[in-house]
Amino acid sequence: MTNMEIDAKKSVDEQTKPVVVEKSEEEKASETAALVLGDLKHNFYLLEKAVLTAESRFTTRALRITASIRRRITSDILKQAIQLKFPKEHGTKTKLLSYLDSSESMEVDTADVKSTEVLPEIELYISLLVLTFILDQKEYNKSIELSNYLIDAVHDYNRRSLDQISARIYFYHSRAYELTDRLAEIRPKLLAAQRTATLRRDDDSQATLLNLLLRNYFHYNLYDQADKLVAKTNFPESAGNNQFARYMYYLGRIKALQLDYSSSHAHLLQAIRKAPQNDTSAGFQQTVHKLAIIVQLLMGEIPERSLFRQPVLRKALTPYLHITQAVRIGDLAQFQDTLAKFSHVFRADKNYTLILRLRHNVIKTGIRMISLSYSRISLRDICLKLHLDSEEDAEYIVAKAIKDGVIDATIDHENGFIKNKEIVDIYSTNEPQNAFHQRISFCLTLHNDSIKAMRFPLNAHRKELESAEAARERERELAIEIEEADLDDDDDDVGDF
Repeated sequence: MTNMEIDAKKSVDEQTKPVVVEKSEEEKASETAALVLGDLKHNFYLLEKAVLTAESRFTTRALRITASIRRRITSDILKQAIQLKFPKEHGTKTKLLSYLDSSESMEVDTADVKSTEVLPEIELYISLLVLTFILDQKEYNKSIELSNYLIDAVHDYNRRSLDQISARIYFYHSRAYELTDRLAEIRPKLLAAQRTATLRRDDDSQATLLNLLLRNYFHYNLYDQADKLVAKTNFPESAGNNQFARYMYYLGRIKALQLDYSSSHAHLLQAIRKAPQNDTSAGFQQTVHKLAIIVQLLMGEIPERSLFRQPVLRKALTPYLHITQAVRIGDLAQFQDTLAKFSHVFRADKNYTLILRLRHNVIKTGIRMISLSYSRISLRDICLKLHLDSEEDAEYIVAKAIKDGVIDATIDHENGFIKNKEIVDIYSTNEPQNAFHQRISFCLTLHNDSIKAMRFPLNAHRKELESAEAARERERELAIEIEEADLDDDDDDVGDF
């Protein structure tokens, strides 16, 4: 190919190449608004379908899509949705528009606005969107006023198709009061709503309200009342994984404060496994892992180092990594320095009291390492190595470690030293059996939970019964036909004879 042909081909390609026109910011905003409004219309259709078919799964689907809508929604889009679904001079319409800003809204085609009353499900759904929007705008006083109005509306409608939406409204109602540090004001209302939800078997609201009450008690360090609430209530089995994960975390914290570390660790593992594994739930994952690390250390176990290297947890777990290192090597001085350096972090996480309990674990770990290194050592040397105040403290701590089974040794009180016994084969004890029992119990629990979480089509057994009846009818007809055929054969034989 000559140079002239190459130049001609390039010119043809440049002429046929599509021209890319960059869109302006207004065009991009209008396209985004159209997409969000389309998602809202789809959610309205799902809510109408949920009311007509009495199927809650359509409401679940609509609320699941709401999470992505919340990040893209604006005041103008909300105004369009309100103008689209609410008839003229509707009380809720006027109230919702008053909570949005007074800027000029986008042009709305209201030709398809129905003159009939709007469904309560769609009315409260749009109100929920407005509530989350003004919460994101940090207008907390407006949020409190609107949430109180929506709680009253939920009680007035009293429809079972509103259960999931009312649970969300209760959640943001509590969130608005929490951000203004007024959680104690709504505790009687939450308790009354929880009793009502239990009587009506409203599992979504019951699970949400139970977690909100536990969070309310924890906010004011009322752990005894939280324990009594857990003892007198039952968490619904059909609740979603998100609420179940929160409930397991609260149970884990209660059990940890009650020194029941094994139960606490089991509950926290359930919370970690049930929680969504994405960046959206990063805060919850960090909170649960912080408490799980402390509980694991209090149980005498050391967390895996790979846990502290996960991208979502690495920065948040840095203070807990230093605490873990101090406990692992049994260095009391390093433990005290870390505690003083990150005390503000531990207090903000409300884990400072639990971390103070780790001081005895650090000393026990130091004693165990010393017992592995020395067959005989004086109490004075133990006091110097562990930075204890006196030899009497060292003697008491060593005696407690021997009683708890941390070390296998004897104390010579007269001469002031301890003497370790010979190392016993661990497989001659019950520790391997207990470890296998814990693993098998966890696998069985996971299997049972998986079976409970399975969903089946409604009235599927009726179809099976109908098919079984049809099969029996066909068998009866076939048997009758065979008998008739046998009789015909017999008659033919007689005739031939």
